[in-house]
Amino acid sequence: MANNYTNPTKVITGVDTRWSYANVWQPKAINGGTPKYSVSLIIPKSDTVTVNKIKAAIKAAYEEGESKLKGNGRSVPPLSAIKTPLRDGDLERPEDEAYKNSYFVNANSSTAPGIVDADRQPIINTSEVYSGVYGRASINFYAFNSNGNRGIACGLNNLQKIRDGEPLGGKSSAEDDFAEFDNSDDDFLS
Repeated sequence: MANNYTNPTKVITGVDTRWSYANVWQPKAINGGTPKYSVSLIIPKSDTVTVNKIKAAIKAAYEEGESKLKGNGRSVPPLSAIKTPLRDGDLERPEDEAYKNSYFVNANSSTAPGIVDADRQPIINTSEVYSGVYGRASINFYAFNSNGNRGIACGLNNLQKIRDGEPLGGKSSAEDDFAEFDNSDDDFLS
């Protein structure tokens, strides 16, 4: 049963979103912080529907979180003056081919995301999800004001793998590493 409430700060990305730095099975601590599940979502600039939904959700999170962003200050800083999670891959990662002609959003959560396949069946085998796969992500945006840092952050809800992609990070599979060897004629007992 679908509900009619739509959350203006929640976005479901398009199917051509590529997952990178996918720490979605085990939480990982960064710089000694609280361990979190995380993924970098690479969104092609050509996916204007997803990009526009993200921009609208960031604006909604800004409006919803104005009192938090104001903090003890006299006024709310303008949206253009605070950190936002939508970043340009061509500017911030020019040396990384995977981020070319794309935006990216780093999403994280202290709780494990639900992970399903294209048929919405839970994925149990952890090797099915890796940096480089394509799929949708359910994410939400929210304002933060912590230790003098103010901005909009991105929370990770759930993931839906749509298709495999070239693994990112240069790690090959065991099947690929040993494909050229034919074990049938190895007479290792002689």
